[in-house]
Parts: sequence; C-alpha cells; structure tokens
Amino acid sequence: MFQLVAVIAEREVIRYTPAGIPIVSAILQHRSEPIEAGIKRLIEFELAALAVGEISGRFSAAALGAAFWFTGFMARKNRNGRGLVFHITDFAAVEADVSSGSAAGIAD
Repeated sequence: MFQLVAVIAEREVIRYTPAGIPIVSAILQHRSEPIEAGIKRLIEFELAALAVGEISGRFSAAALGAAFWFTGFMARKNRNGRGLVFHITDFAAVEADVSSGSAAGIAD
C-alpha cells in the first residue's frame, strides 16, 4: 500500500477501457518538509495517477487544486516500461490550514 497527501494538479476526462471499465488519469502534486537527520528537507514532486473502476466517478468530481489523502499502489505504466503510475484505491479530503502548507503534506 502507498499513501500520499497531494493536490490534484491536472485531470483528464473519464474514459472507458474496451471492457467498459471507467478510468480517469491525473497528475498529483506533493509538497512536504520532513525532518531528516535533524534538518528540514523540502520535498516536491509530481506523480502520474489513475482512478479505475467505481472510484473514478468520485475522483472525476473532486475539486482540482484541492488536497486529498490518497491510498493506493504503484505499478508499471505498461508491461514493458520502467515508469510507474499510482493507482488510487481511495481518497479523502484533507482538513487543514492551507496557509501553513499542512494541506499539501508539510510536517511541522
């Protein structure tokens, strides 16, 4: 399992596989400042993500630019590739003070 607090930066419209399964592709942005060896370290990255099946409808309706706590797993983008994509299995809104950066996953 992989968990992440991130903002939905970009999201495509819902599409369907040949088997009729709904899929939504997105880009998530994460920003945090964890403590490593006693020093605050700035972490920023973008991550390709997919919402497949039942969760795709709820994900498609989620607000762009809003922060969420995502749960899922990492898998290869395709069978022969080395790149990874985050498969979202669940998510929930983050209730935090955005001005402090907490909603983007910044640790105090």
